[in-house]
Amino acid sequence: MAPRRDRPGLIAAWRVNPTRLFSTLATLALLAACSRVIPESAGEQPTPIAPNAATLGVSAGPPITSLPLRAVDATHALDAFVASCHVPRARADVSQLTQPEDWAAPCDAAATWPRTDAREFFVQNFSSVIVGDGQGFATGYFEPQIAGSRTRRPGFDEPVYGVPDDLARCWREDTPESERQGRAPLSRRLPDGTCGEYFTRAQIEDGALAGRGLEIGWAADPVEFFFLQIQGSGQLIGPDGEVTRIGYAGQNGHAYTGIGGLMRQRGLLGTGPGQYPATMQGIMQYIRENPAEGRALMHENESWVFFRVLEGPGPVGSIGVPVTAENSVAVDPDFVPYGAPVFLDLDRDEADGLWVAQDTGGAITGPNRFDTFWGAGERARQVAGGMSGRGQAVLLLPTASARRLGLREQRP
Repeated sequence: MAPRRDRPGLIAAWRVNPTRLFSTLATLALLAACSRVIPESAGEQPTPIAPNAATLGVSAGPPITSLPLRAVDATHALDAFVASCHVPRARADVSQLTQPEDWAAPCDAAATWPRTDAREFFVQNFSSVIVGDGQGFATGYFEPQIAGSRTRRPGFDEPVYGVPDDLARCWREDTPESERQGRAPLSRRLPDGTCGEYFTRAQIEDGALAGRGLEIGWAADPVEFFFLQIQGSGQLIGPDGEVTRIGYAGQNGHAYTGIGGLMRQRGLLGTGPGQYPATMQGIMQYIRENPAEGRALMHENESWVFFRVLEGPGPVGSIGVPVTAENSVAVDPDFVPYGAPVFLDLDRDEADGLWVAQDTGGAITGPNRFDTFWGAGERARQVAGGMSGRGQAVLLLPTASARRLGLREQRP
C-alpha cells in the first residue's frame, strides 16, 4: 500500500469533555510486558484506572467528516474491517462498549460497499468516541525476516520450538487454595500430575527442551531470534531462499521483562558518551558489541515464545485474522473492541490515519495504548523499531453502540 504521508493536525482546537470519566488519571512508566507481538518501546503510557472502557468513561468525539482521512487509507481500512468483521459479531466485547448485534449493520454494509467511496462508509456507519482523555501512545511492530531453516544445518543452531506437551494451565503446588481464582497460570505438568514453574529462557537455551523433537525450525542468529520472539511472528529465510512463516503458538508462563527498560535503568540508553540509541536497533547494537553482557541481559527476560508454522497469508493476529501492514493495530481489548476502527493523530505523522483493531499483546495495556503493524522488510523494521508516538486517539463505534451509550458526535 502507499506509505502514510504527513497530515494536518486532527483537532487543534477540539477538547475532550468526558461525561463519565473518573476524576483521577495517573501516568506511570510503560509496562514493558509482552506475550506476543510487541516490540521494545520507550516512554510512558496511561495506567489503567478502571477494568474497561465503559467503566472508565467515554465521551462523544469530533464528526468523522472532520477527520483528515485520505481516500486510499479509508479503502485499505475498509478491506481490513471486512476481514475481521465476523469477530465482533460473534464474541462478547469485554470493553462493554458494544454488543454483537451492533456490528450487523456496518458489517453487512461493508461487504458490498464501493471501495471508491470507502470514506463515506465510515461516516455513514460509525460514530466517533473518546475513551478516557483520548491521549494516545503508539509503538510499532513488524514481521522480522531472519536467516533460518526448517532443518538443522551448519550455521543454523538456534532451535525454534513448537509448543511442548507438558505446558499446561494448572495451579502450582505452592499456590494456596485461597489464591486459586480465575484462570490458572501457564505451568509445567510434571510426571506425577502436579504442576510447577516452567523452564525459563536461560534453561531452555541451555538445553532443557533438547532431544524432544519439538524443533519446527532453526535460526542462524540468536539475537535476531530473540527479537523475533518479541515480535511474536516472522519469516525464516533459508540459504536457498525458501521462506517459512512462523507465528505465535504459546509462551512459557514467565513474565516478560523488557530489556530496553533494564538498559534505561542502568544508564545504557541515551545520547551521551558510551550510550546507545533508545531503539530496537540501539539495543541490538549493545548486545552485539558486548556479547557476554548481552546474553546475560537477554536471560533476564525469562519469557520464551513457542511457534507454529503458518500457511497462507500472515502473520496472524490474536483474533485469528491476518494482520496487514499499516492497517492493523494491536490494542487492549478491555478498552478497544476487536474489529473497531481507530483514528490516530500523533506526533509521528507516518502513524496518522485509520487503523483496525486486530491484535493484542502483553505490553499493550490500558486505554489509548496502541501498537501499529508495519509489515515485513527493512522499512518496516526501521519504522517499527523507532516508533514512539503520542497524540489523539478517536475510536469509531457502530452507530447503534454510540446511541446506546447516549453519545452524539460533537459539532465542528
